[in-house]
Amino acid sequence: MRVLAWSLSVLAVALAAGGTSVAADDPAADPAPRDWAYSLLANAYIFPGDAEDEEDFLLGVAAADRGALHLEARWNYEALDTGSLWAGWNWSTGETVELELTPMLGAVLGETDGVAPGLELSLAWRRLDYYLESEAVFDLDDRDESFVYGWSELAVSPVDWLRVGIVAQRTRVYQTERDVQRGVLAQFVLGVTTVGAYWFNPGEDDSFTVAVVQLDF
Repeated sequence: MRVLAWSLSVLAVALAAGGTSVAADDPAADPAPRDWAYSLLANAYIFPGDAEDEEDFLLGVAAADRGALHLEARWNYEALDTGSLWAGWNWSTGETVELELTPMLGAVLGETDGVAPGLELSLAWRRLDYYLESEAVFDLDDRDESFVYGWSELAVSPVDWLRVGIVAQRTRVYQTERDVQRGVLAQFVLGVTTVGAYWFNPGEDDSFTVAVVQLDF
């Protein structure tokens, strides 16, 4: 609940910042069209009952875009009990093959304190797509604790409401014997809502599941 409340608070601030006021001396004036786009994401990391070293947790992300400007807030992303605030710039090109890039810079605060340059990338061709999130966290308290994080997906959408594929992740939020977690994904698109699940390290002793809910509006 804390993750969702925190994400909604960030979204409320973005909504307030994105509003357009009408001059008081012209009550008949029409407000300019609102051109902000928002996204709320909740990831529930669910570990098997015999995973004594890991506890289930929620990861939250709230994002706001207006034109090329991209703003983002994250919780439990770089580390547990840690938040990060990001600003970036959207850039896109292509028609048959569509490429979108968002270089960003973030401040990390909490159990880990640092600065982080990052990148979000998406590449799409017909019903095939590739997505990448990557960042390098430079720990301000202990240089040896700096690390590189990555999340990547390769997927296909056989129909508009279904997306399936493979996923890989490198993180320090939880620990396993593997440096890179890999698995499979399935997502269902229901209007502005996307629900899905990721199954990491399937069939192995260190397998776990991530349940996902995302709202785009």
